[in-house]
Amino acid sequence: QVQLVESGGGLVQAGGSLRLSCAASGRTFSTSRMGWFRRAPGKEREFVASIIWSGGSTYSTDSVKGRFTISGDNAKNAVYLQMNSLKPEDTAVYYCAAARLGSAVWSYWGQGTQVTVSS
Repeated sequence: QVQLVESGGGLVQAGGSLRLSCAASGRTFSTSRMGWFRRAPGKEREFVASIIWSGGSTYSTDSVKGRFTISGDNAKNAVYLQMNSLKPEDTAVYYCAAARLGSAVWSYWGQGTQVTVSS
């Protein structure tokens, strides 16, 4: 099993920045990629960004490109999401997730951290 704990959420004004962190513990060697998802009020959970440990390739959804940056530290079993130029529509609960080696499924999830962007 892998346990994920997010931190860094909070309240920020539009145009501001936040940095989310996700610490992984347990069988972290069994994961191939980690990512961030979010769920806004009244909406379904959506993909935000991900990073593949082998090679370090990153991916992000179009709505955050140029504003959010995902990074990771494999040695520390941690992944980060730097969020700049935040908009009210970025308000959501942000979840960290991890996938097992050889799997396309996001098997492990954190408890989430609230990000609120005021206008």
